[in-house]
Amino acid sequence: MVVNATGCLEVATTIYPYTAWRVPWIHVAFENAAAVASGVEAAFKVMAKRGDLKEKIDIVTFGGDGGTFDIGIQALSGALERGHDFVYICYDNEAYMNTGIQRSGSTPHGAATTTSPAGTVIPGKPEWKKDIVGIAAAHGIEFVATASPAYWSDYMAKVRRAIEVDGPAFIHVIQPCLLGWRFNSNETIKIARLAVQTRFFPIYHIEKGQYKLDIKIPKPLPVEEYLKPQGRFRHLLTPESKGELEKIQTWVDANWARICQLAGEKI
Repeated sequence: MVVNATGCLEVATTIYPYTAWRVPWIHVAFENAAAVASGVEAAFKVMAKRGDLKEKIDIVTFGGDGGTFDIGIQALSGALERGHDFVYICYDNEAYMNTGIQRSGSTPHGAATTTSPAGTVIPGKPEWKKDIVGIAAAHGIEFVATASPAYWSDYMAKVRRAIEVDGPAFIHVIQPCLLGWRFNSNETIKIARLAVQTRFFPIYHIEKGQYKLDIKIPKPLPVEEYLKPQGRFRHLLTPESKGELEKIQTWVDANWARICQLAGEKI
């Protein structure tokens, strides 16, 4: 079953051929996707105990960054703490895209949104991106990971592993948005790949508390190469904004060093 932050809840079975994806799904408010998944998982557990359910049901929840990092974090935290057996996948396009491109806790420093406009006083969002992976891992769950559509085989392997986990699992996926990021649609995968190749979005996982770096980037591109194709960062590509670019590069380097240290890797 899949709960989507826009939100859909779907059961991974073929007994519902009349639905669009041949599985049942529930459309819910995007801030309570994890809460709905918790209730469904608890109901299936009771059904299995009574002998009314013979097959194993896999529950997968999809949430955006707004519904995960911000207004849905209470429901998500509660579900992880209680240990409900489901997979939560956060599709992170780094703003509230379907309601007007407002900044979220996932929006990067310096990005221009409708609620963090770039001007002469404030160069886009002044705050830094929230560490949602660290927050999820702090609940002591078995499997937490990052993924990118540009590295699809890694992503697929992580989804399979997450489903196997007995308890909650969390996957954080970078998802470029052509409307909010302002780029040409044919560059979607290119930008997703640049996020990794510049070390802006490291690909790693945490299993039973152990960090592992899954995609090593020994010779990273400057973070400017990732920012350059995106209109939301256009204001940073001027001589006057050199200091802001340096701040972002410093943050990227420090975050990479932190993850490498946790994973026992050389920087």
